[in-house]
Amino acid sequence: MKFSNLVLIFIVFSMCNISLAQNSPKDYLDAHNKARAEVGVPPLKWNKTLEAYAQKYADSKIKTCEMEHSYGPYGENLAEGYGELLGTDAVKMWVSEKPFYDVKSNKCVKDECLHYTQVVARKSTHLGCARSKCDNGWIFVICSYDPVGNIVGQRPF
Repeated sequence: MKFSNLVLIFIVFSMCNISLAQNSPKDYLDAHNKARAEVGVPPLKWNKTLEAYAQKYADSKIKTCEMEHSYGPYGENLAEGYGELLGTDAVKMWVSEKPFYDVKSNKCVKDECLHYTQVVARKSTHLGCARSKCDNGWIFVICSYDPVGNIVGQRPF
């Protein structure tokens, strides 16, 4: 094999690794579990059934890229963004809602906080996430949680 072919193969494999960076189960878990550790909640574990559910739903959004919940049996966080939205970027967006959650009153103040409370919900023990590139160029991200963590009237932690 020529040296130039080896270089080309190396470049292709290098690009594949870059595109998968920050989207692996470990990356999703690390981002979630960092936020959970900050509030003393046990870490989530990856679940292949949740991952498959999330991927099927993300793939169903390729044509429309609508930000609409699946209304399935699991807790759920959704995100979308243009370009190369990474899975860890989505988790960071959800966790950025932390200042809007008032622990004392167990309510959102000012803005949305329910994505954050699902990330840190003690009741949720398993996680599965997926992403798809929509026809319009946007990225759709979904994380599914089991059991459901956002229950009205219950504190997340």
